[in-house]
Amino acid sequence: MASLQVNSDVFTLNDGSKIPAIGLGTWRADKKGEAYQSVLVALKNGYRHIDTAKIYGNEDEVGQAIIDSGVPRKEIYVTTKLWNTDHKNAAAALDKSLELLQLDYVDLYLVHWPAPVDENEKPLSNWTPNDSYKEIVKLLDTGKVKSVGISNYNLEQTKAVLEDPSIKVKPVVNQIEAHPLLTQPELYDYLYKNDIYIEAYSPLGSVDSPLLTNPTVVEIGKKHNANAGQVLVSWAVQRKTIVLPKSVTESRIIGNLKTFKLPEEDFEILNQLEKKDGTHRTNLFKGVFDSHSA
Repeated sequence: MASLQVNSDVFTLNDGSKIPAIGLGTWRADKKGEAYQSVLVALKNGYRHIDTAKIYGNEDEVGQAIIDSGVPRKEIYVTTKLWNTDHKNAAAALDKSLELLQLDYVDLYLVHWPAPVDENEKPLSNWTPNDSYKEIVKLLDTGKVKSVGISNYNLEQTKAVLEDPSIKVKPVVNQIEAHPLLTQPELYDYLYKNDIYIEAYSPLGSVDSPLLTNPTVVEIGKKHNANAGQVLVSWAVQRKTIVLPKSVTESRIIGNLKTFKLPEEDFEILNQLEKKDGTHRTNLFKGVFDSHSA
């Protein structure tokens, strides 16, 4: 039987930087104090990777928790994201995020969605997701960003970035929803082939895919004295994806960092689970914000 261990795996990104395989996600940690307490617990219990975003509304709490944890800044990998209404003002948006985080730099800055819109949330004219990505690439020269990537780009949008001759810096990651009920195999294979890591948000399942109570996942956990969350995080790491489990419960935050190697049989059962119980993920912006649109 595999034994649970605190995970210390690190992946090397295509720009040579290193990222902890497991990070704490802070999406929906939006009640006052939740993000602060979650990040503080995480850092005091071995996490060295924290993921936030402007739209989460918790960058200030994340930053204060980093300071109060006592963990040296250089030991923590921090990600934040450019929101849809800021695509033409990436430098100013980054500065605001850094101010809230009380940091001099972030390790990773992502275009949160391929959805450039104005303050009224109307699509920007003559502006594409590729243009948005090029804006954050420029920030590398400032030293305020160490690596850049994309988030929620579908296969066509990702290909458009990589096939654009004016883009000289490849994204290091594409952060997408990914778990055994949503494996996104075509996008996964394309990213893997091009040395771009998937960062998996909602790895424990989304609202409409209750993986934590899925009988198959629960049964595999029982076999290995692990809970469903630990099974899902272990599967994600074994699949060579960066994984961002989110919780505001101390015991779950601590537990989600403990992983084990799934036997090949169980790993394959989880790989095939989507065919049995899977969900369909719709990119709400497909066709509206494809890079070839005006």
